[in-house]
Amino acid sequence: MRIDDDTLDRARAALISLAAATPWPRITLRTIADEAGVSLSELYERADSKRALLADLSRRFDLEALALPIVQADDAHDRLFEAVMARLEVMAPHRTALIAIARADGPLALSPHFPPTARAILELAGLEATLPRLAAMTLIWARTVQVWRDDEGALNRTMAEIDKRLKQMRRRLSRIGAGF
Repeated sequence: MRIDDDTLDRARAALISLAAATPWPRITLRTIADEAGVSLSELYERADSKRALLADLSRRFDLEALALPIVQADDAHDRLFEAVMARLEVMAPHRTALIAIARADGPLALSPHFPPTARAILELAGLEATLPRLAAMTLIWARTVQVWRDDEGALNRTMAEIDKRLKQMRRRLSRIGAGF
């Protein structure tokens, strides 16, 4: 699957547009294809389900976040904080649709996308994605997204949650010699 594939670009845009305005269970791959102006078979070849298209969308968000410049602070906590905020920044324009999808499918529906995003966050922060770090960052990302969905305005609760969880991560990983 090519990253710059026009069919997927159009399908991702259609998915976001539809999810913001239509109940998620009523959206099918066919409605996404119709909205995107592509044939169902062309879309199916690239993404054979809404789940596959969501995985592609999540990967696109990861790539967009990885392309953003973040503050290269000396402290890993600060770099991780900036990396998480970069990923949220990429998601922000699509907030309504993403919240609608998460609410319709339940809190664990998007969880298969969390480990790859956690890996991207660690890499963006300049940290090796070791197994303990990846597991911890996946949990932090899951909690961050949960708070982000309910946080309004300036994201004060979200930023406080990220800071708190990163401090916990540092302490717990240092106990097992896997810290940063």
